[in-house]
Order: sequence, then C-alpha cells, then structure tokens
Amino acid sequence: MNRTFNRRGLRATLTLVAAGAATLAGGSALAATHASSQTAAACVAKASTPVRVGHISGIAPAAPASAACQAANSDSRVLRSIENAGETAEGDPPLIWHGGAVMGTSQTGPLVLTPIFWNPPSNPMAASYKSLITQYLSDVAAASGSTTNVFSVLTQYTGSDGQVQYKVQLGNPINDTNPLPANGCKLSSKDTTGIYADGSGYNACLDDAQVQAQVNAVIAQQKLPANLSHIYEMYLPKGVEACILSGVTTNTQKGQQACTINHQPSAAFCAYHSQAANGSTEYANLPFPIYLSSTGFTCGTNVNFPGVIESPNGNPDGDTVINPTSHETSELITNPDNNGVTASGWFDAAGFEIGDECNFIYGPTQGTSGQFFNQVINGHHYLTQEEFSNSSFFASGGGCLQSQ
Repeated sequence: MNRTFNRRGLRATLTLVAAGAATLAGGSALAATHASSQTAAACVAKASTPVRVGHISGIAPAAPASAACQAANSDSRVLRSIENAGETAEGDPPLIWHGGAVMGTSQTGPLVLTPIFWNPPSNPMAASYKSLITQYLSDVAAASGSTTNVFSVLTQYTGSDGQVQYKVQLGNPINDTNPLPANGCKLSSKDTTGIYADGSGYNACLDDAQVQAQVNAVIAQQKLPANLSHIYEMYLPKGVEACILSGVTTNTQKGQQACTINHQPSAAFCAYHSQAANGSTEYANLPFPIYLSSTGFTCGTNVNFPGVIESPNGNPDGDTVINPTSHETSELITNPDNNGVTASGWFDAAGFEIGDECNFIYGPTQGTSGQFFNQVINGHHYLTQEEFSNSSFFASGGGCLQSQ
C-alpha cells in the first residue's frame, strides 16, 4: 500500500473469507465446493494503523475477531455464474501502472524466493513450520508457467522492464540462528501473555530497522544478490513482537506506531513488505501468525470461519502464514519500489495494490471444515486470498481470481 492513513486504506489484511453453507454440485473428484461470503470486508474495523511510515508500505493489518463479525460471515453467497468473472474488489480498480519496473520479467530473469527463518536458541521454530513454508514456496516454483494458481494472475502486468512472467525458483532456505538484538521497541509487560492461542506472549520486540538490518546481514553473509530478481521472506519466530518504529508500543497517537497484535492501541498488522533503504533489497516481514487470541484480533481464519483455523496441511501456524506470504509476494512483484517514498508499479486510484483489492476474498473453497483449501499447487492444498485481475475487471466488473 502507498496511501494516506484512513480506515478504507487499511484493507490490506490477512484474514480470510467465511465458508458458505451452500454446496455446489460439480464433476470434480475433490470434496464439495463452497461459496465464500464476502461480508467480512464490510465488518472489519481496523486498528489505527499507519500504512506509510518512512520506507514501510504494504502493511497487512490484523482483523478483529468479534462475535458480531463472526455472525456476519455465517451467510452463504451465490457464486458468479459468468465464467472467470471474479469476485468484486474492495479498492478503487482498475490497477494503474505508474511507470516503474516490476519483478520476474524476461529482463530480470526468473524470480528467486528465499525464505529466512530467524530462530535463535531463545526463540526456536518448529521444523514442521519451516518445512511447510518451504514446501509451499517450492510448489509455487515447481508450478511455474501454469495457469492454475494465483501467481498466474500476475502475468498480465507489465513494467518498464517488461512483462511479469511466472518463472519462479526457490532460493536456498536459510536457517538463521543468530541471536536477537536488544529490543528496538519497548515491550509492554501486558503483552508478555495472552497473545497466542496457547496463552503465551512476547519476550522480545524488534522494529523494522532491525529486521531490515538482519535481512541485509544474511544477504551479505551468504553473498546473495539484492535486485529485482530476488525476494527475501523473513519469518520471525514465536514470541517476537514486530513494530514499524522503535520506542514504546503503547503510543496512542494515530499514525505514530504500529505493531503486530498486542493489547495496546498499536495493535495493527500481520505482515508487510518493502524495498530497503539501499534501494535494492526486496523483503517481506512475516511475523509468527496470531489467531484465537485474547486480544480480540487475528491473523487467522477464525473471524471468517467462526472459531475455526482452516489448516489444509494440519499445521495451523504454517497454513496461516502462507496466506500473507502469497499476499506480500504478489505485491512485491507488481509494485517493488513501494517503499513509502516512491511507488511506480501497479496500484489503483486509492492506492490499493494487487493483494489489497482482494482481502478477505477466497472465492470457492473445497474440502471439509477445518481443512478448506482453494489452491492446488504442485499437488498440495493451500488456502490463500485471491489476486486482482485487470482483464477480469474490464470484462465483467469483478476482478478477484484464484487463477488466470
């Protein structure tokens, strides 16, 4: 995102659409298909989140998980009958090109996605969590050139360096066990409990400057390139609060601080992307996912599938963080220099990027409750939001698609 702070401009969220009760008949050998309710978007009232702070943009806010919101998402919705019409977007489409470059073109070469798992001894990360994320990114790469998942939607967008191509490679996953630095943001004692579903909380707080510094340190240590062919996905461990700015997390002045879900007024986001201050490192910050939290906010599906974390792979943490991974990666590809200072890729008149347009929008889902999915990538099941298609929008007025 790259726009002035307002409630409408905060709809870059990770939470997902409610599964409808209606079952659609079809010839698929897969489980029943369900219509997705889109009422979630109208229900959401975000925290006071600055969506443009220094070089930070693309912030994906958390959503409230109130009973009222859950009730609003219980009604089913009839799917569009027009082939490939797509669901209605939430921004002010179409997406408009602002004259700059995109990622993954014939000029830049195949796009390399490199996960960085920062898990020092003080904050270990389960092997199964890292494995599922790696599997997902590997599957996205293996499916390159296909037209059956959300990344195929991006190929209609062109920049000054050519057209986006669905040619993805998995970078060597990096297991970063370096210790966390001293807290850059001041952790509130109230946030040391009641953050995660198991009742635990934060034991550390990192600001974006520290996250960015670690990404760059890993790149330097591993002698990796930083350019429009590489995205670095930084996965923070459980127990680490992330804030955009240094200082206290209890700041009540709108626009002055935004953090991951907490008990403070700064409770705001689930993930974000940016271009680093060096103008070459493209990165996404993906904190450990929070859901079923006593804070009343969520990065999971429980606001839209009441009380349920949809986990098609049986790993709620990994399945939940895959959605913002898809969101942030798609936005980096189509608007890589959206760094809070410049933005010359694709976004609409309101500043919505490709992922922002389709927040809370899944389209039809398959499977059984608790394991719903809407993406089959390289034979594996995932649940991610749709992405916005200009061509679908111009043809039908819809735009949010699961695939090309």
